[in-house]
Amino acid sequence: MGGIIYWGIIRIAILLPLLWLAMDYIEYKYWWAIVSITIYGFILHPAIIQFRLFKEKNDAVITNSLCSSCQHFDETAVLCLKLDEHPTEEKIPCEGSAWEPK
Repeated sequence: MGGIIYWGIIRIAILLPLLWLAMDYIEYKYWWAIVSITIYGFILHPAIIQFRLFKEKNDAVITNSLCSSCQHFDETAVLCLKLDEHPTEEKIPCEGSAWEPK
């Protein structure tokens, strides 16, 4: 999840100076439309796609694992908060010894 935010910030850092420089070459009546389209196409749409891929990749861990019913599990980051490790379908960080029901 942090990678989605990180790359979104990098894209903003690239896009803002380019749009600032392009302001002199684009008529004002088209400026806001171009800004809106580029922000959606260059920042928001890739972030939405990355988030969908993240959800698909971690859906089995979030719904069907022992970790998903533990109070130490953070569903948004797919992270065991007690051991600060990411569980997978094959590996449970605590191996069930630190599991506590929600």
